[in-house]
Amino acid sequence: MFAQLEPLLPQVSKPVQYVGGELNATTKDWEATCVRWCLMYPDAYEVGLPNQGVMILYEILNEQEDVLAERTYAVWPDMEALMREHDVPQFTVDAHRPVGDFDLFGVSFATELGYTNLLTALDLAKIPLHAADRTDEHPIVVSGGHAAFNPEPIADFIDCAVLGDGEEAVLEITDIVRRWKNEGSPGGRREILLRLAETGGVYVPQFYDVEYLPDGRIQRVVPNADRVPYRVFKRTTMDLDEWPYPKQPLVPLAESVHERMSVEIFRGCTRGCRFCQAGMITRPVRERSIEGIGAMVERGLAATGFEEVGLLSLSSADHSEIAEVTKGLADRYEGTNTGLSLPSTRVDAFNIDLANELSRNGRRSGLTFAPEGGSERLRRVINKMVSEEDLIRTVSAAFSNGWRQVKLYFMCGLPTETDEDVLQIAEMAKNVIRAGREASGRKDIRCTISIGGFVPKPHTPFQWAAQCDPDTVDSRLRKLREAVNSDRKLGRNIGMRYHDGKPSLIEGLLSRGDRRIGRVVERVWREGGRFDGWSEHFSYERWISAAAAELEPLGVDLAWFTTRERDENEVLPWDHLDSGLDKEWLWSDWQDALDEHEQDDCRWTPCFDCGVCPAMNTDIQVGPTGRKLLPISPVGKGSPVSNPAFSGG
Repeated sequence: MFAQLEPLLPQVSKPVQYVGGELNATTKDWEATCVRWCLMYPDAYEVGLPNQGVMILYEILNEQEDVLAERTYAVWPDMEALMREHDVPQFTVDAHRPVGDFDLFGVSFATELGYTNLLTALDLAKIPLHAADRTDEHPIVVSGGHAAFNPEPIADFIDCAVLGDGEEAVLEITDIVRRWKNEGSPGGRREILLRLAETGGVYVPQFYDVEYLPDGRIQRVVPNADRVPYRVFKRTTMDLDEWPYPKQPLVPLAESVHERMSVEIFRGCTRGCRFCQAGMITRPVRERSIEGIGAMVERGLAATGFEEVGLLSLSSADHSEIAEVTKGLADRYEGTNTGLSLPSTRVDAFNIDLANELSRNGRRSGLTFAPEGGSERLRRVINKMVSEEDLIRTVSAAFSNGWRQVKLYFMCGLPTETDEDVLQIAEMAKNVIRAGREASGRKDIRCTISIGGFVPKPHTPFQWAAQCDPDTVDSRLRKLREAVNSDRKLGRNIGMRYHDGKPSLIEGLLSRGDRRIGRVVERVWREGGRFDGWSEHFSYERWISAAAAELEPLGVDLAWFTTRERDENEVLPWDHLDSGLDKEWLWSDWQDALDEHEQDDCRWTPCFDCGVCPAMNTDIQVGPTGRKLLPISPVGKGSPVSNPAFSGG
């Protein structure tokens, strides 16, 4: 389709994002393959290309001889308008093929605010919006990612959803589709969806009926086909060393949000932060070995030419051999242009030795910590077991060792939160500045507080909680800014970044909604909703009016799905989708939160029966291994660590 597309490129912003041809991209012979996947991250190229999940599946699928995988991303409104005007369908960036020609259309959702972008892609691809209207000629639309743990709000638009890790799941789905096609596609679309559903690891919404009570709550969700299980289970990839992907990371042509080569050093988290869906649904902890990390870093740098390595996980400093990993990598790449980075670090897992290893090549950026709650009381509620004394001790050590700035992440609108809890964020930030000045003897110490609105998520202890309304969130944030600015000598060294509470409320509607929310998503999309995760495109008024028009005739409303607290016995829209977590344990932990009772990290203490390990027939992987990072020989000063395809290194 490139001949149709090329004349449009000079008329749009950032045309390079549509041309493909990235280093390490794959283009295969269409006719030589049997099963063809189109993979989408439903956001702009600059956000979607670095996404590790899509990149991993893209590479795994293309390694199969008779399988083809290509990528597509959300097109900006200027390109969408031209595509509609010139009848150009949604296309892949690899070979510019129409998305509608593929067997499977896999969409990975990291956030629910990407739902309207899915509808744009389906419509541009000439795939019917509603799964019920699709024929054997249309791709099977598969959703994945963290938002797939409650796909009910988009149940009308997807054919199926995969919960959990995708590495093995996409290969099994591919095998099932291959066999079905080789048999002559017996039974058509319904038969292939039944074959996927009967595995127990693929959720096909059309095979489940939802029945409601007169008050609007769900009475039950039941299968309507004989071969379909009552519950669908998440997938868990246990041995990460067997899946060292991406081996050949994609290098973007246009500027992207992450200009680095990333390695996932472990998956899962058992810290038990009650607000954190990712930590709950990715249990158990599975570490990549120190040798595996070293090999992936070496291979990834050689394949890309990146000069930064991100060591990724939900809490990277919790890797049982993080000190050995960082020292080994710092030793190996000392004297080169290669730097190391960790995402935000827990205060109680941070130490100066670790920080010094990360900055050994001279790249000393600011430090980032996430206390999440402003007061000690609120941190007990959310099970973020970090004291202000721990934070001050840590930042004082950092400032005395040459650091000058620190960023602190918090949430506003947490369960049981009061104005005073939020105002204590200002005191914490001021104490950080005071401690930094005392430790360093300098005045140029900076502290940035970044605040997001809390959204209760499925499969967490807070799934029953009432969400805080936007007016209350905004009021508390105004009071916080006043408190920060009340002392100009300290306040001028404190930056404050926050979003208002309105997008969070809509995210809350989408994250805990049921199938009735689909009509709201569709109405918002038809009225122009696109890129709702971007503040400049998000319209709160559009969502409010669509929710009122579509939900009130059904006897429910926006508040019913968001600011209403659920009781213990309510059937939740995702109860038939099994993340491995025991619902009774989640409820118990919710009660512990209300009692301000903390829960230990089960990785280092006896099991507290969350249910994951027996339900998934898995176990936590606990290090250390005592092995060494290989190879241990340094690259050497002046030796470029780069792909020879890059002139000049």
